[in-house]
Amino acid sequence: MSRKIPVILDTDIGGDIDDAWALAFLLRSPEIDLRLIITDTGNTAYRGAVAARLLEAANRTDIPIGVGIHQNNETGPQEPWLEGYTLSDYPGTVYKDGIAAMNDILSSSEQITLLCICPVPNVREALRRDAGIVQNVRIVGMFGSIRLGYDGSSIISKEYNVSADPEACRQLFDAFPSVTITPLDTCGLVRLTGSKYGKIHDCNDTLIKALIQSYYSWAEHNEWTEATPETSSSTLYDTVAAYLTFSEEFLEIEELGIRVTDDGYTLIDEDAKTIRCATKWKDINAFEDLLVDRLTRSRLEDA
Repeated sequence: MSRKIPVILDTDIGGDIDDAWALAFLLRSPEIDLRLIITDTGNTAYRGAVAARLLEAANRTDIPIGVGIHQNNETGPQEPWLEGYTLSDYPGTVYKDGIAAMNDILSSSEQITLLCICPVPNVREALRRDAGIVQNVRIVGMFGSIRLGYDGSSIISKEYNVSADPEACRQLFDAFPSVTITPLDTCGLVRLTGSKYGKIHDCNDTLIKALIQSYYSWAEHNEWTEATPETSSSTLYDTVAAYLTFSEEFLEIEELGIRVTDDGYTLIDEDAKTIRCATKWKDINAFEDLLVDRLTRSRLEDA
């Protein structure tokens, strides 16, 4: 295998469950060298605890966690699953100033992939501190709705990662030379059912058992959607962004001028910055098969 791809994960894990699935996918992808997880948006210490517990389940406490900008004290639907576990319980490295830790990595001469699966106030602050971090950074993210909305609707949507902080998203798009995104057009179509989901649900691997347990907690306690963890996943938006860090084989990529509106839409505009957009699937079934295979394969098998 060629040299692993250095990745920083910027995530609002602990909100929608798809971030947890994306983290598990990254941990089980041998192409990836996950250098840092930085928590973003809302209660970033709570989010760090969710990430930390999954890392412990994966026996990957070598991965440091950076705490992003703290915006409030609200927790989320995976709080019951934590069972009192806090970020201070994590035996690995925790950076209280996650943005400083992120900027230290991004300012090196090595090319880094910054994977953003959340609103990005952390990135806005990182750019404010050091605009030079953009030089050797490739952005991959889950952002926007270009021709399809949620659940494959023909009505485009104000996608959450953009609409929660449109100005931060706009700054990210404008500042970094290389930006690749999966909008709802592709990531909004990924949901595992039947035998594919069953293989994951019944997997005895410690990480995947923790993932499914956290999914049950999320399904019971989230207030914005219904889920059936006995029989299917929720929509796994962020797993597609995780995939794009190491491959584009199963997706069609278009280079489109994308303008971020003040109310959070991502509109095609030929005068706007060109963004690489995964707008269609070449083979969604092959992607789902890859996701299932990696999540149900132990780390020892990958070694």
